[in-house]
Amino acid sequence: MRISTVTFDDLDARAAYTLWRLRQQVFVVEQASPYPDLDGRDLEPETRHVLAHDGDELVGCLRLLDDGTHARIGRVVVAASARGRGLARDLMDAAMAEVGGREVRLDAQTGLTGFYASYGFEVSGPEFVEDGVAHVPMVRR
Repeated sequence: MRISTVTFDDLDARAAYTLWRLRQQVFVVEQASPYPDLDGRDLEPETRHVLAHDGDELVGCLRLLDDGTHARIGRVVVAASARGRGLARDLMDAAMAEVGGREVRLDAQTGLTGFYASYGFEVSGPEFVEDGVAHVPMVRR
């Protein structure tokens, strides 16, 4: 397993396509949650993509944004074929190393609050539904 952190400009066309296809497969198809994945934030110079590869296959990723006063983690995804191997933890470990002591926010799918709490995140607001999926805002100060 190989974990890497890259900018959008580090991705060639094939790698970008594979990243977007994985996010589409899990969020749009598997979770039946059509949403505007291509929101322009992948292209921001400060955005980092944390990627998990098993050989040549992209099996997980997350997106780390710079929201000015804080960082934001989102688009955390592991391919169905690679689940149960701790890849989400590997992705989060890399993201947390990238942000250091900076404040970080995320919107967690409700069933994953315990996972994010293990990184020091706390629920910071009421549950809300986004694109048909229940979430809660969380922050690690």
